[in-house]
Amino acid sequence: MKTLLRTLLYLALVVWLGAEIFFPVVAATAFSSLADTHAAGTVVGKLLRILHGMGLVCGMVSLALLALAPAWNIYKPRTVLAPMTLIVLMIALTAYSQWGIIPAMERDRIAAGGAIDTRDSANPLTAHFNSLHNRSEDVEGAVLLLGLATVVLVAKAETSRA
Repeated sequence: MKTLLRTLLYLALVVWLGAEIFFPVVAATAFSSLADTHAAGTVVGKLLRILHGMGLVCGMVSLALLALAPAWNIYKPRTVLAPMTLIVLMIALTAYSQWGIIPAMERDRIAAGGAIDTRDSANPLTAHFNSLHNRSEDVEGAVLLLGLATVVLVAKAETSRA
C-alpha cells in the first residue's frame, strides 16, 4: 500500500512538472506552425487552461498524499512540511495565472478588437497584454522551479524515512 501511495505522489508530481516542461515546446510549435498568430494564441491559451487544470488536480492530490503520509508511516511528519508548503505556493501561482492573468489578457484581446498585434508596442492594450504575458511566463517558471524543489524535498523525505 505504501508503494502505491508513493507512486501516486510521484505520478502527480511528474504529470504536473512534465506538462510545465513541455508546454513551451508546444507553444513554440503552435506559433511556428500556424500562419495566423491569433489562431496560435487561441490554441496556446486553451492548452494553458488545460495545463492549469491538470496542475491544480495534481497539486491537490500531491498535497493530500503528503498530508496523509505521516499517518500511514510513509514519511516522517517534519519532512513533509516543506514540500507541502511549496505545493501550496505552486497551487496559488497556478490559480493566480488561471483566474487573474489569463482573464486580463482576454479582456485586452477583446478590447483590441479580437486580436492583439504584439509588435505594436505603441498601443497601450498591446503593452499591457505583453506585460501580462511576461508575468505569465514568470509565474509558470516559478511553478516549475518550485516543483523541482518539491521533488528534491520529497526525495530527501524518502531518504530520511529509512
